[in-house]
Amino acid sequence: MKGMTELLKGVLEGVVLQVIKNTGETYGYEITNTLVQAGFQEIVEGTVYTVLLRLEKKNLVTVEKRKSELGPARKFYRLNAEGEDYLEDFWKKWSFLVNQLTRIKNR
Repeated sequence: MKGMTELLKGVLEGVVLQVIKNTGETYGYEITNTLVQAGFQEIVEGTVYTVLLRLEKKNLVTVEKRKSELGPARKFYRLNAEGEDYLEDFWKKWSFLVNQLTRIKNR
């Protein structure tokens, strides 16, 4: 769907954290593929890596760098306690927003 990237920018951190939580541990390319397979074809790897850097700086994920047989070392991401709290708060805000938008739409 065209224009989805702009709409997603405000929620991409929460979405990426949810993907990490769902997989337990993952890396950037795998996150991008998950989002593309979920229907977000406009999401590019560079966008996901920018989000991952922000999550790392905010201390919402634990990062472990590992050697890869297929090329350079990969960073693997896991949700930490701060990330769990952030994600819980994200879904509360998202639910509120969806409820309010639905009320406005249905007036």
